[in-house]
Amino acid sequence: MSDEIYKCNCNINRRHFLSKTSMGLGAAALASLLSPALLFSKKSDPSAGALDTPHVIPKAKRIIFLFQSGGPSQHDLFDYKPKLTELEGEDLPDSVMGEQRLTGMTANQSGFPMAGARWKFKRHGKSGAWVSDLLPHTAGIVDDLCFLKTVYTEEINHDPAITFFQTGSPQPGLPSIGSWLSYGLGSENENLPAFTVLISRGTGRPFDQPLYSRLWGSGILPSLHQGVQFRAGSEPVLNLKNPKGMKKITRRNMLAALKDLNELHLNEYGDPEITTRISQYEMAYRMQTSVPETMDVSDEPESTYELYGEEARTPGTYAANCLLARRLAERDVRFIQLYHMGWDQHDGIPNQLPLQCKDVDQASAALVKDLKQRGLLDDTLVIWGGEFGRTAYCQGPLTKQTYGRDHHPRCFTMWMAGGGIKQGITYGETDDFGYNVVRDPVHIHDLQATILHLMGVNHERLTYRAQGRRFRLTDVHGEVVHDIVA
Repeated sequence: MSDEIYKCNCNINRRHFLSKTSMGLGAAALASLLSPALLFSKKSDPSAGALDTPHVIPKAKRIIFLFQSGGPSQHDLFDYKPKLTELEGEDLPDSVMGEQRLTGMTANQSGFPMAGARWKFKRHGKSGAWVSDLLPHTAGIVDDLCFLKTVYTEEINHDPAITFFQTGSPQPGLPSIGSWLSYGLGSENENLPAFTVLISRGTGRPFDQPLYSRLWGSGILPSLHQGVQFRAGSEPVLNLKNPKGMKKITRRNMLAALKDLNELHLNEYGDPEITTRISQYEMAYRMQTSVPETMDVSDEPESTYELYGEEARTPGTYAANCLLARRLAERDVRFIQLYHMGWDQHDGIPNQLPLQCKDVDQASAALVKDLKQRGLLDDTLVIWGGEFGRTAYCQGPLTKQTYGRDHHPRCFTMWMAGGGIKQGITYGETDDFGYNVVRDPVHIHDLQATILHLMGVNHERLTYRAQGRRFRLTDVHGEVVHDIVA
């Protein structure tokens, strides 16, 4: 190459170079926001994600969903209603109840006496959010939170309500939200699953409603996208360890031979589940190293346990799972689902609810603080809430000593933090009895659409064809709640 040609090709400044690229500075900026694995994904790799690029620029890279199974009582925690205390013992007016569905547990009650909270409420932070004395640690982070006071659903019993929340349908068989995100966006860590699940049992009501693995199942999607449950104990992921006596090189050689056989089978039958099977075997092999490293909290300093509480030292507790959620977030796991059981207080609220709140209050707040101090909260969406709320009236006898509340799907409270959500706001308003929405309702499909939007996904465009039609998480419903998006 002559000097003249060399000068002609290289005498170019940065502005000229960027303007000559296909999309200029915008392309470079977008590339910095997105994972290279997504930018250059190959559809032949089932873990790469179905979307070549997000539909909108994502505000969050990962989600931690702190699901409170059973239905926390918004009246005793977040939705302050002094009218219930003022009119305690009187029947909820018919004009308020209307013709709404009741469960079989209270439909035949002779009356519906209103029950006020037994705990004091105070405004906290610059935002002035109402929080009861049961959640002092949560009260300390209200300026980082967005409270949704008007979430609602049509489902009135646990199993269809939880299934609806996780999959967009009350009927089992469709993919969970974590599976949809795994399918659409793929994994950012080739050594860990895109979708992980952690379960803890509350002390408020230890023998509460059961959870089923289909709640984190992949449904009609390839099985690669189902949630992988991490358990307490010596074997966090079942069937991951090599059998006794098998060397690592023997396992590697066996998997290589099995891959060859599966590829022959794939070429003959073309079944996409064979590709998934190959990918799962390889992931399991890599997880033999990555899972023990992730679960080993021996390197955590004492300050971590001061933040999360002493229960974080006990594997399987909610606090320990919150700590593991932070460690999984650091390793870029896409969707981290925690389930905490025990919120189904049909009776005995004065005894059960303080225990249940003690399980989760410090650890939930600690997780938000920990993510924030590590610079992870801005691109990690944290969600806290259950499948529905509790009634303003008492289920069963109301006494000075005790009361209970039935399921209430018409309005309940959740909170969100980080990941593109506005900080220090309360969205929506319920009536004086906390029974009906009076402003800014948020349906479950709206919430699902908003969660996908924050991850860069248009909920109407992430679909999967099966059984002769296209399915999506939000079915044919859902609107993004833009008022809570930063």
